[in-house]
Amino acid sequence: MADRHHRPVRVPSAHFEAYEGGLDPAVTLRIAHDSARALVHRVRASDDPDLIERMVAYTDEHGLDTLAELWSRAGARSLPGALWRLSLLRALIRADPAGTALLFQRGSEVLATADVVVAGAEAPTGPDQIRDLADAVLRGAYVGDFAVALERAAAFCRTAAAGAADLADDADDAVDDARAAELTTRAARLAASARDFAACARLERAGDLD
Repeated sequence: MADRHHRPVRVPSAHFEAYEGGLDPAVTLRIAHDSARALVHRVRASDDPDLIERMVAYTDEHGLDTLAELWSRAGARSLPGALWRLSLLRALIRADPAGTALLFQRGSEVLATADVVVAGAEAPTGPDQIRDLADAVLRGAYVGDFAVALERAAAFCRTAAAGAADLADDADDAVDDARAAELTTRAARLAASARDFAACARLERAGDLD
């Protein structure tokens, strides 16, 4: 396996963009929901730990395109939508682990909530720790309590959003308008992701995430 060539992860420029396609939207959504249920059931029913790790690392080899075709059009607060966003979040983290670790570490310094603990990253949080966290959160979709994995994702996004907002203030004070605008936009997207993950966690606990 070590000598196999891997396609690079292609990360969209913005969170959760719609992918174009020719299928009827109703058919696309049915495929998304059916495939998400089937995949989660298969992996959870398997006693092969390698299968779980292959699913966690799927986009490292295949990129995001296949998952996007299956799940990107599903609602954010649905099973396929949650799986797509967890996979996308991991890809975004792995595309820039140093930058993401900086956001998370700054957020952990300014937040006075339990989000840092809930997210579960090692402290101090550097690139290696943030990559480990991304893998652990996505792995939780297939083993253990899915709601907990979603709550960890929400906590991560809230922490990173707080860090991005604080760094945006620093850039604003330094009169770096472009950097401030970029970080402000990123903070808003992370905060929106946090709300969606938290809503999915509540649906999962109620048995209504589909």
